[in-house]
Amino acid sequence: MSAVLRGALRRLWRPCRGGCPSPLAAAALRPLSGGADARGRENSPSSSLGKDRADTVIIGGGCVGVSLAYHLAKAGLKDVVLLEKSELTAGSTWHAAGLTTYFHPGINLKKIHYYSIKLYEKLAEETGQAVGFHQPGSIRIATTPTRVDEFKYQMTRVGWHPTEQYLITPEKVQELFPLLNMDKVLAGLYNPGDGHIDPYSLTMALAAGARKYGAQLNYPVKVTNLNCRSDGTWEVETPLGIILAKRIVNAAGFWARDVGKMIGLQHPLIPVHHQYVVTSTIPEVKALKTELPVIRDLEGSYYLRQERDGLLFGPYESEEKMKLQDSWVTNGVPPGFGKELFESDLDRIMEHIEAAMEMVPVLRKADIINTIAGPITYSPDILPMVGPHQGVRNYWVAIGFGYGIIHAGGIGKYLSDWILEGEPPFDLIELDPNRYGKWTTTEFTAAKARESYGFNNIVGYPKEERFAGRPTERTSGLYDLLKSECSMGFHAGWEQPHWFYKPGDETGYKPSFRRTNWFDPVSREYKQVMEKVGVIDLSPFGKFKVRGTDSVKLLDHLFANVVPKVGSTNISHMLTPRGKVYAELTVSQLHPAEFMLVTGSGSELHDLRWIEEEVMRGGYKVEIENITDETGVLGVAGPYARQVLQKLTNEDLSDGSFKFLQSRHLKLSDIAVTAIRISYTGELGWELYHKKEDTVALYSAIMEAGQKEGIDNFGTYALNALRLEKGFRAWGAEMNCDTNPLEAGLEYFVRLNKPADFTGKQALKQIKEKGLKRRLVYLTVETDDVDPEGNESVWHNGKVIGNTTSGSFSYSAQQSLAFAYVPTELSKVGQKLEVELLGKNYPAAVIQEPLVLTEPTRARLQRKGKSPKM
Repeated sequence: MSAVLRGALRRLWRPCRGGCPSPLAAAALRPLSGGADARGRENSPSSSLGKDRADTVIIGGGCVGVSLAYHLAKAGLKDVVLLEKSELTAGSTWHAAGLTTYFHPGINLKKIHYYSIKLYEKLAEETGQAVGFHQPGSIRIATTPTRVDEFKYQMTRVGWHPTEQYLITPEKVQELFPLLNMDKVLAGLYNPGDGHIDPYSLTMALAAGARKYGAQLNYPVKVTNLNCRSDGTWEVETPLGIILAKRIVNAAGFWARDVGKMIGLQHPLIPVHHQYVVTSTIPEVKALKTELPVIRDLEGSYYLRQERDGLLFGPYESEEKMKLQDSWVTNGVPPGFGKELFESDLDRIMEHIEAAMEMVPVLRKADIINTIAGPITYSPDILPMVGPHQGVRNYWVAIGFGYGIIHAGGIGKYLSDWILEGEPPFDLIELDPNRYGKWTTTEFTAAKARESYGFNNIVGYPKEERFAGRPTERTSGLYDLLKSECSMGFHAGWEQPHWFYKPGDETGYKPSFRRTNWFDPVSREYKQVMEKVGVIDLSPFGKFKVRGTDSVKLLDHLFANVVPKVGSTNISHMLTPRGKVYAELTVSQLHPAEFMLVTGSGSELHDLRWIEEEVMRGGYKVEIENITDETGVLGVAGPYARQVLQKLTNEDLSDGSFKFLQSRHLKLSDIAVTAIRISYTGELGWELYHKKEDTVALYSAIMEAGQKEGIDNFGTYALNALRLEKGFRAWGAEMNCDTNPLEAGLEYFVRLNKPADFTGKQALKQIKEKGLKRRLVYLTVETDDVDPEGNESVWHNGKVIGNTTSGSFSYSAQQSLAFAYVPTELSKVGQKLEVELLGKNYPAAVIQEPLVLTEPTRARLQRKGKSPKM
């Protein structure tokens, strides 16, 4: 360590020699129970529950729980009760650094951040409570060329959002933050309006608003037990009595696991230690006429902002150095813990302190007046868990917030709208609590939390993979056989091949914003399927059996398509009451009144919860069985697929006998399978559903049978390129809770004239009558070494007019393809547009879809004597 750094740290460790502590330092002095706080806010303890019935009981009085109470009450919901075991803000809220930013690398969470900031701007005026909101802006610092690429990547993803964001030069960075050492700065990503807020004041303002609109906030009132009644209502037990609630919302922060255990759930959450440091007055800071923007030095992995006339900075240590409070997972949170802190450990963050001093040299002369080391709660992927929980009626969660202050406002509004309207207001699938399942063990959660914390500021590449905690118990029978031959991807706990290696390939995970080591191998796999025959492991699909006397009636109400006949399969969509696409599934009637439903890996419990809820609401007499983990799936596709499979069975697989979209039980090499003639590649193919323990034997038999035909493996990257060329939509990209099936081009699958009044039918009729404002179009894009991924800005006449939803290189046309939503008037074939990729606008054109006809269509045209396009 340098002598200069040692001297600086001696100053950092020296206690404050006078002057007022910051609001954050003063937080530790706030009252732990009743009475008014130092600024006169109401903070009275509850002597009784006040009522024994409630519509919604919220458990937890941090900023997220209080925000939900505020939004529900403001929207007019009566009987909203919040129960807090200690006092409002106890837990993680009170000691948070309070950062607020419009930025998020994802798409949907930008909406949450945007709403939060707009709410906080007007909250003091609405409630009469000051919130201590500062909005000097923020700058993310790029000190490597890769970071500059990342900033360009993020710029195209924000162009179609209302958020202000700018890629700025080093000169502009220095102008906005004159105390920076500019030696390494290459660029900045600047968000005006970003800043920081006092978390305590924010929560108290939300609480004042919640009370103003009629919510009841009770504390200290500990929830001691939860009992779900047969009608789906809840008995919430407390020392002051029992409240009967229509629904409960777990917003208990790092107590959320303890609340979940009351009803047999093991929420995958773990507290992590986060530290930040507050300095005393720094003369250079005090001399500034305007407040400094927040900076995030991404390579140094810390944030830094002005705190009064000093600075506050907080690092994110590597996964090797960061610390978990894992004892709380096994033993629970210690009784009485609420506004306590951990002992600080500056040694653990030493390299980040050094990086901060290099980037902001005035820190070397600063004295420290406070070091905050407190618990914040992490989920495995750092994102919160928000919404209703599968398998437990009327149990909702708003837990796992690593960034609760910026999320609180938007999540309160989002959940309030969902509770009141019966469907999510917009797509936020990445926060679905049902993305986790029984495979999410404590060991996995701890490993991923370490990784996620340490990766807070790593470069966010497209097609990102993270490897801690893998594999889980969710491996198909082929994992051990194939793991050394391919690059595996992680899908809802499963390992699935993305692409396969051949001699001479550059192997391994090599992320990039441009074409990288998988580009040529995927071309090889594409040709394999188009010209010969390929095999793909599709075991991660979510798979359900639905049977019973009301099964047809249930599915006719759930799906916009007709119910397939026995032995047939179709693509069906579950819509929301507003006519949005909640899910897409493959539906097969295997026997009379017995169905198999198949969905994407990431939608398994998301879709199952929706179906189960409808069963309970409608009183349908059906049984639903989740067969995902016990059922393996292999896809076989390509012009020789029939030829290969026919060698393994006596069943007639000819086109006349086994038609497209038919399903059948048969045996392949004496292994029982349910075969469906369908393939997401759009080529001749079957999906083969079988017992998981038979996967290796079935795969081996198919590979052996296909030697003459040149059979080989292919992965999901080639599958994506193939489906895009065929014009196939993907749920979560071209369709989701933000889109209706008409604008997504799914009219073929929506039967508005069927007798059943399926969910969303009336809304769709109104949408159709009013006419569409936008449409999904199919684009070719003239690029160079970069391809669209989805969520890029689409331009016309110098303005952003839409966004891509997914994209890929077409190995057939030798150019990029993309789906995009654009205004109806710009959706005609031949329309010229531009797609922004890495800071450059590339020419694009709307073309007739599909680029390549599907195999069934080609076969039909050939029978008519026509020449189909490939």
